[in-house]
Amino acid sequence: MKLGVLFSSGKDSNYALHIMQQEGNSIECLITIKSRNPDSYMFHTPNIDLARLQADAMELPLLETFTEGEKELELEDLKKAIMQAQEEFGIEGIVTGALYSNYQKDRIEKICNELGLESFSPLWHIDQEQEMRELLDKGFEFIFSSIAAYGLNSSWVGKTILSIDVDKLVKLNEKIGLNIAGEGGEFESFVTDAPMFKKKIKINDFRLVERDEYTANVVIEDAELVDKK
Repeated sequence: MKLGVLFSSGKDSNYALHIMQQEGNSIECLITIKSRNPDSYMFHTPNIDLARLQADAMELPLLETFTEGEKELELEDLKKAIMQAQEEFGIEGIVTGALYSNYQKDRIEKICNELGLESFSPLWHIDQEQEMRELLDKGFEFIFSSIAAYGLNSSWVGKTILSIDVDKLVKLNEKIGLNIAGEGGEFESFVTDAPMFKKKIKINDFRLVERDEYTANVVIEDAELVDKK
């Protein structure tokens, strides 16, 4: 099928794209919604401007649009963007990286039904630890672009996540119930390399913003595409 991917720059939308591509579907475009509300119910916001660099790394067209990020009203902006993707790229379905959020999944499916499109969420209810292990096993590289949870601190942001870090997340899950995949907003991620990237992203400079002991984010100020070794 010809598919469009709701694309946030994070690990989940990238992994969902990869899965659907591996199943033989054609990814026609990425759809990125830039929310002016950092606390949007629907859309990922950290370093969203760099989604274009990831699209370039995959050599895929990117359709970008803005929303004020007001609850429910932002869904109209999403619907308009999907309609534009239908018109420009002839997509037959939408891919999302939803893991457990019924709020997101239900609303996206409703829009797809209204537009006569299929909706795919290949990561739906995947085991959280399993997803993180699979990402690393398949060659995904990503950083935590923000954290907001007891048990995490600024040392987690801006560095490439490794298997030992997943081990630590598993222990935090056992100890305090932290979501290993960050689905509860514990962290956001940014992908720097993946199996479908033709080039990888090199982060040259970022700024750390610490809000309190358990809340921090990085603002990526300089990044570029480089050849894979």
